[in-house]
Amino acid sequence: MTIPDRPLSDVWFTRDLPVLRAVARLVDEPKHGGAPYLLGSVVPASGLPKAEVIAAARALAAAGYIEPLTNHAGDIVRITAISAEARRLAGLWPTPQGEWDRLREQLAVRAQNAPTDVERQRWRAFADAADAIGEHDGALLMSALIGGYVPRRS
Repeated sequence: MTIPDRPLSDVWFTRDLPVLRAVARLVDEPKHGGAPYLLGSVVPASGLPKAEVIAAARALAAAGYIEPLTNHAGDIVRITAISAEARRLAGLWPTPQGEWDRLREQLAVRAQNAPTDVERQRWRAFADAADAIGEHDGALLMSALIGGYVPRRS
């Protein structure tokens, strides 16, 4: 029993995101024709109980992350598509923050493994400049690179 004035338990990381990742993998595989069955494919792929997967699928559909195919009773039978945001959340597509982190990791590795002191100093200066820019502006830069547009700062 839950107390009415307390917040509900977070189900994103324990239920919805694992189901979204399972759906994304299955939708992206040609094996299922891009439209996996909820009970026959998604339940086993998620590793969660059937009732949890059904609840997650309803929540994901209501949020617009998945496009469900339902039967006459309104039960979700198949997943026919996922949104672009679902692809990012599942890890199929890059996020600006993730790409910024990858760039910073690459700069650090290149600085560490540079064959000469001059190259090492140049890569370290590039890494220091990236750190100075900061995560927010770095993510804006990566957003421009990923999306092909230059965002304006307000």
